[in-house]
Amino acid sequence: MFAKPTPGYTTAATEGDTVVLLIGMRINHFWAVHQWPAVMYAMLRMLRELAKQPERGLKSRVLLTASPRTYYVVQYWESKEKLYRYASAPDGFHHTVWGIANRKQKAGRLRQHVGLWHEAYIVPEGGYEAVYFDMPAFGLAAAHGVLPVEGRGRRAADRLAFRSTARGGAAEDTGIPETEVSTAKEAVPVGGDSAD
Repeated sequence: MFAKPTPGYTTAATEGDTVVLLIGMRINHFWAVHQWPAVMYAMLRMLRELAKQPERGLKSRVLLTASPRTYYVVQYWESKEKLYRYASAPDGFHHTVWGIANRKQKAGRLRQHVGLWHEAYIVPEGGYEAVYFDMPAFGLAAAHGVLPVEGRGRRAADRLAFRSTARGGAAEDTGIPETEVSTAKEAVPVGGDSAD
């Protein structure tokens, strides 16, 4: 149940663009307990659906709270196309839930008891970096795998300068043999549950 920490400094084995979705709810009226649990359960049901269907593209997620009122999920997606596809898929629970919410809004039946929000980020390679110390795979590393920090550079500037062969160019020389990078990527399973 509890992930084992990887000793020392590590980084995420992410290559190419990365897609991050922050999605959540804010309880505007605590007394409206007949409203907000349904919203929370709908999000959990969508996450269960995505976990059972990895081909939809959700690679990892972290459940968080910002306050007693605000709960959200940081989601790491395989691609923006898969994120868009799931958001509009008629067979997905997300489509069903938004249909219900839109009909309630048009009928004037929403009472502002619960706020909903999301922010989507499509970040090009070179626009993100990560470092972890004595941590299990978490965040980007849970979504894309873990490798020793030397595989991308000990400084944030070095990790931001990394370019993978996925972008059509040669990977920068990291100073460690390619076999060590490959082994490190395989040492920690990709995906996995990052919500300890």
